[in-house]
Amino acid sequence: MKLIIGLGNPGAKYAQTKHNIGFITLDEIAFQKGWAFNRSNFESVYAEGLVGTEKVILIKPQTYMNESGRSVRQWLDYYDCDEEDLVVVYDDMDLPIGKVRLRQKGGAGGHNGIKSMIDHLGTKQFNRLRIGVGRPYENQSVVSHVLSPFHKSTHEEVLLSVKKAADAALYWVEGHSFTDTMTQFN
Repeated sequence: MKLIIGLGNPGAKYAQTKHNIGFITLDEIAFQKGWAFNRSNFESVYAEGLVGTEKVILIKPQTYMNESGRSVRQWLDYYDCDEEDLVVVYDDMDLPIGKVRLRQKGGAGGHNGIKSMIDHLGTKQFNRLRIGVGRPYENQSVVSHVLSPFHKSTHEEVLLSVKKAADAALYWVEGHSFTDTMTQFN
């Protein structure tokens, strides 16, 4: 079993914001696979299906970004999964728009969703799929930046990065190691 966690904030107000690129990527995976986010459990909405013989659950915590780890911990405990059975998809201001980077461990880097994951999982070692959202404009706060939509001039780059991130997650669940997935997609 593989768990793909998309980080974001629930509700229409946040749906198209930079901070919700994790949710947007999971929507792309669900679209490609014909799966629907029509179930809820463990403070999240989710979709599930098979990729080959591997059961895959796409999880969108509904706890708001800063408490994402609380929901994920419940999933891991219920299914008795290890951290290597999950990948977390989220926004990264240190990457330019359009860039995708995969890592197996690291700190929170100022990202409160990842800080919550580290706190609730008790480790910094879990698979991450980071999608660039760029830095704030001059005189723009970090909060304003991540809670605003992408500028329409970046639409094509955003779509390509979401597609690449979805492809990387699916490549991983098809049975490739995360190390191999990093080699393919970084």
